[in-house]
Amino acid sequence: MNDAAKLIYDGKEYVFPIKRGSVGPSVLDISRFFQESGAFTYDPGFTSTASCESSLTFIDGDKGVLLYRGYPIEQLAEHGDFLETCFLLLYGDLPTLKQKNEFVPLITRHTMLHEQLIRFYQGFRRDAHPMSIMVAVVGALSAFYHDSIDINDPKQRVLATLRLIAKMPTIAATAYKYSVGHPYVYPRNDLDYTSNFLHMCFSVPCEPYDINPVLSRALDRIFILHADHEQNASTSTVRLAGSSGANPFACIAAGIACLWGPAHGGANEAALRMLQQIGTPDRIPEFIKRAKDPNDNFRLMGFGHRVYKNYDPRARIMQQTAHEVLNELGVRDDPLMAVAMELEHIALNDEYFIQKRLYPNVDFYSGITLRALGFPLSMFTVLFALARSIGWIAQWKEMIEDPRQKIGRPRQLYTGAAPRDYIPLEQR
Repeated sequence: MNDAAKLIYDGKEYVFPIKRGSVGPSVLDISRFFQESGAFTYDPGFTSTASCESSLTFIDGDKGVLLYRGYPIEQLAEHGDFLETCFLLLYGDLPTLKQKNEFVPLITRHTMLHEQLIRFYQGFRRDAHPMSIMVAVVGALSAFYHDSIDINDPKQRVLATLRLIAKMPTIAATAYKYSVGHPYVYPRNDLDYTSNFLHMCFSVPCEPYDINPVLSRALDRIFILHADHEQNASTSTVRLAGSSGANPFACIAAGIACLWGPAHGGANEAALRMLQQIGTPDRIPEFIKRAKDPNDNFRLMGFGHRVYKNYDPRARIMQQTAHEVLNELGVRDDPLMAVAMELEHIALNDEYFIQKRLYPNVDFYSGITLRALGFPLSMFTVLFALARSIGWIAQWKEMIEDPRQKIGRPRQLYTGAAPRDYIPLEQR
């Protein structure tokens, strides 16, 4: 049978339908395997398991391909903008001029935060990590916007979507302002999405802030690169939380919490710290040697990827963006950029890295770029969360609208004690 696969277990043959995607690997539908056989499949980390059907994002890790709704990430980053990408992920196609002119004002009208929500920030210690603030404040949105938490109402789902896209920059910028002790800055409806975010982060009441269009465009491109990335850990967390019927604000807060992990969203911060640790190009061989030593716990951050076994297509765009930002700011001899370029050159030509297919990923250059834009390390993952929120929202929306969706319930291989009787305390 060309459209089915057979498996023999415990002397009995089972037949599984094969489902084929529009591109990429096919999958075996094993959803009835436990019901028919009484056995589970075992797949730690779900590296070989498709948990859903999705039409949003496709990754070919071997070829270094990333598509949003079929569009190559390179084309979107070069020609599009972030809100156009948001529309694409939400609705399946790039907007027409009329659609974009209607969509952008819808976002702009929801950028402000409820004034009482500002008091939440004041409850944190002044040195609280901005990501801890993001988790709490995004989750708290459900306490303020009761008219957009009914997931069974299509109109409320749309309203929640618009609010999340619009308010994430304001929430992130306010977290930044709180962390540095500056007064909060209200959004401006006359600015585009990314310029408005820069304005809220870096303007102060005592002097005007001029938005550099080159820097704004660079950050907008960074947002596009991070908008979605298929069924990664944080996206799967959002879907799993959403499968229980949780409100959208709680689901996105769950995604932010997952993204905070150093193996996920915190990787760009770790990559910059590594470059700072290396310091100068002449020290690179020392760290390359350590990376190859199986007895040394040191890892070259920003190299390799769970999915990509080729050059991360986002890394090329990020490298170009880093150069554009540094040139615009007049930084001709950035020491970290010099270390990064030399480290990349050595790694791409070293047999050890070639055999292990350890190519630079998007985190390798994003830290340098965000640092040059003026953001501290603590804000790097916050910016990632801001950008990825549209992917989470689109994935949540797709899941909620799928009539086949059911509450997530992974299984386990139990290795604990066999059944045993309770022993009274005095006899133990």
